[in-house]
Amino acid sequence: MIKSKYRKYFLLILFTGVIINYGVVAQETKRFEQKNYSPDKNYELNISRDATTGKITYQINYKGKTLIKKSRLAISLDNHLSEWALAIKEKPEGPWMEGLVLKETRTNSVDSSWTPVYGERSVIQENYNELILSFEQKASVNYKMDIQLRAYNEGVAIRYYFHTNPTGIYYRITEENTEFTFPEGTQAWFEPWAQGPFTKMPLSDWPAESERPLTLELENGLYACLAEVAMVDFVRTKFELAKEKPNTVKTVLYESVDKVPYFSTPWRVIMAAETPGELIENNDILLNLNAPSKIDPETSEWIKPGKIVRDKSLTDKGSKEWIDFAVEHNLQYLLIDCCWYGEHFGWDTDAKEVQIDMSLKEVIEYGNEKGIGTFLYVNQQALSKQDFELFPLYKEWGVVGVKYGFVQVGSHRWTKWLHESVQRAAENQLMVNIHDEFRVTGEQRTWPNIMTVEGIRGNEEMPDATHNTILPFTRGIAGMGDYTVCYYSPQIKTTHAHQLALSVVMYSPLQTLF
Repeated sequence: MIKSKYRKYFLLILFTGVIINYGVVAQETKRFEQKNYSPDKNYELNISRDATTGKITYQINYKGKTLIKKSRLAISLDNHLSEWALAIKEKPEGPWMEGLVLKETRTNSVDSSWTPVYGERSVIQENYNELILSFEQKASVNYKMDIQLRAYNEGVAIRYYFHTNPTGIYYRITEENTEFTFPEGTQAWFEPWAQGPFTKMPLSDWPAESERPLTLELENGLYACLAEVAMVDFVRTKFELAKEKPNTVKTVLYESVDKVPYFSTPWRVIMAAETPGELIENNDILLNLNAPSKIDPETSEWIKPGKIVRDKSLTDKGSKEWIDFAVEHNLQYLLIDCCWYGEHFGWDTDAKEVQIDMSLKEVIEYGNEKGIGTFLYVNQQALSKQDFELFPLYKEWGVVGVKYGFVQVGSHRWTKWLHESVQRAAENQLMVNIHDEFRVTGEQRTWPNIMTVEGIRGNEEMPDATHNTILPFTRGIAGMGDYTVCYYSPQIKTTHAHQLALSVVMYSPLQTLF
């Protein structure tokens, strides 16, 4: 027991100790500044914290020119992490970012290469300098987050990484407001949805959010691109204008995300170039930021790029004639399109049963005998209900691939399901073509059985030639796009020669020719 006459002195010392300890924490949250450079020194990345506001910001220069002005790095968490956390009073107070204490700075460099199963380049260089800032939430040492920054010769990548904590508490990410402030006069090719038209607009008065990747033109002569990468167990991000900061684009999540650490957010990538074509040439950065292939390259001979034609006849005679046509014209695949298993919308359909007067397995066998593989169209509702049993069955039938129809995108639920379904397809040696609004974010490096995806304003909408001249330098940066080239259709708004050129200009390992 402390005698009462000494108690006031003890309390004074204890109180002073608290003040001193708090001062140490406050000191740790004050200003810092770090730099990172790409291996060729063309990208200069600065990250710092303001001593007064506690806000963490970054800036990027490219070849001595301003690319990104001072922009905030910001992610918001629901601080009511769990009842258990509240019970032990470990709830972080205030904005998550402003409560972070910088504890450690690490650097790393990688210079290597890898060989893809297929792609725009036969060998892909992976060369970057990495800067990792490790923080602790001052409310509790259990809550730890890194800001990871990589500078490649092709661009800069930034993401947030949350460490495992011993409490097992999950995090609810409610917002990510990572900013990209450009020099005044910058214009962007605004695209309201993944199969939408493009409009060149200043960074003001956008009517809605814009898709990714987002291509921009700066007044200083640079071109830029903002992209989302490795969006495989998260929610889709789009870009919107910051309401209170001019010339600023920021990320906006589809919805909040509940995650159990450890985990990371998708990468936010900033690319720069002196010509639009260089952006396309440098899009390997999207692949490099994804995990290496989970399909053994020694056993990946079943993954074969090629050209595919569609059979809408859904008859034995029509399908076999298309197979003969494919043989004659050096095409590799036939698509049996929708409705072969009946009405494809609805949860009561069964994609194991042929519901038309067609000997499907006989057609598949006929094609395999002539060297023409068969893809089957299956709607997402049937896939999400049945793909565990469908894919082994299709492999038994001799099917080589599946075209996913009407895939829902954006939410955490459907994003996670899609990538798990692609993995199940790979386990059964099935290639996939994913249609509707989905766009790859480089995950075809991990799962190279993703042969193509839609998420492109192609010949479902029959765009004009002007649109098609914009497309390679915007949507094309994301990689493979199933434009569905229609050479003879009377609906096309371009020439036949233009359509023929599209099959070369628009990259797609599985090129659909209708």
